[in-house]
Amino acid sequence: MERERRFGYTELPERTMSETMGKRVAVIGAGPSGLAQLRAFQSAKAGGAEIPEIVCYEKQDDWGGLWNYTWRTGTDEFGEPVHCSMYRYLWSNGPKEGLEFADYSFEAHFGKQIASYPPREVLFDYIEGRVKKAGVRDWIRFRTPVRRVDFDDSTGLFAVTAHDLANDVESTESFDHVVVATGHFSTPNVPHFDGLDRFNGRVLHAHDFRDAVEFKDKDILIIGTSYSAEDIGSQCWKYGCKSVTVSHRTAAMGYDWPDNWKEVPLLQKVEGNTCTFKDGSTADVDAIILCTGYLHHFPFMAPELCLKTANRLAAADLYKGVVWVDNPKLFYLGMQDQWYTFNMFDGQAWYVRDVIMDRIEVPDREARAADVADREAREDAIEDDYGAIRYQGDYVKELIAETDYPSFDVDGANEAFFQWKKHKKQNIMTFRDNCYRSVMTGSMAPVHHTPWVEAMDDSMASYLLNE
Repeated sequence: MERERRFGYTELPERTMSETMGKRVAVIGAGPSGLAQLRAFQSAKAGGAEIPEIVCYEKQDDWGGLWNYTWRTGTDEFGEPVHCSMYRYLWSNGPKEGLEFADYSFEAHFGKQIASYPPREVLFDYIEGRVKKAGVRDWIRFRTPVRRVDFDDSTGLFAVTAHDLANDVESTESFDHVVVATGHFSTPNVPHFDGLDRFNGRVLHAHDFRDAVEFKDKDILIIGTSYSAEDIGSQCWKYGCKSVTVSHRTAAMGYDWPDNWKEVPLLQKVEGNTCTFKDGSTADVDAIILCTGYLHHFPFMAPELCLKTANRLAAADLYKGVVWVDNPKLFYLGMQDQWYTFNMFDGQAWYVRDVIMDRIEVPDREARAADVADREAREDAIEDDYGAIRYQGDYVKELIAETDYPSFDVDGANEAFFQWKKHKKQNIMTFRDNCYRSVMTGSMAPVHHTPWVEAMDDSMASYLLNE
């Protein structure tokens, strides 16, 4: 029988008190991945199943992870590293049709179909709407970063030490399982370039970028060719910077950029305001923005539990992309390089839930390690971005086929990504003006009321006006 796509749930087999209610599960992080895990357990409970006790630790004062915007950079009022890498005027850089929740469509949330590239505030509202409806906020301990996670082989339990910042109290509790859902886009990778210490302008990492208006009438240098390089450069151009120079290590992005935009090889040195590149060319700039990526960084995890992986589709040491090979009681969510996001996190969270609730049996260590090796080999054989999208789409299919997460047309979502890639190649500054069909509801997104380059107001009120 086809699973129902609704906020009701497929009824699941019940488990005994000793199998489920006797367990305690720590979820670290209340961003999209952590919230997906809470939603997964809540959906089982709504279907009549007994679930473990869930405790979610969140270092920020609200849920949403990166989507929870703050003006702060560096450290917060408690001296904690700021998690947010978001900035004002940020719009989704991929079609919403590729990330839509299978159990909670954009139409269900907003009461109508909306355009395909929402700003940050709109996406935050969508993420929040589902978990508000699920009623899981009481499971979260806000302003409580985790300081240490250890595992005791003799008891089979994790010791999780956390710091209640508001009351300045540390405490340690025992858990049967730990789910790490802290993301990997908040700890900057900051390379060194000769002369940066004597540069006469502003130097910052993308993590600390907050407002493109700061760079109006400025000549800016962006180092890197990541999505953040592409988007921050586009934002600065849109809001009136004088010029954009992008320095690449391996290859230029190659889009048809505006006239005041150029791509150059890697930066070699900085003297005053003059930057010299590998081909000998130079540029005088007012600001340097390092769009050089992020680190998978889990300083709170004991060394034998700590994930160390490159940013790739097949994350190291994770069976099925989520189960720690050396200890199947430990899980990591959302640690892959990402084409898919929200609905992939859902697929992972539902799978982890069912492992914890003994509905899915995890094989022995040898088989777990072989699974990782196979995924890495298949990723290494991918020839282009289209192959990478299909690879991750197949991964989503694999996960949801093993749980009661509502099935959806993943191939249709792939197609939205394919069209997105083509539209970016056609015009990098107008790709957000395109629209796509929802694979969840079948309805076509409307064209947004204002072309992206002219839409200076990124508020939800403005975005939803006359959609």
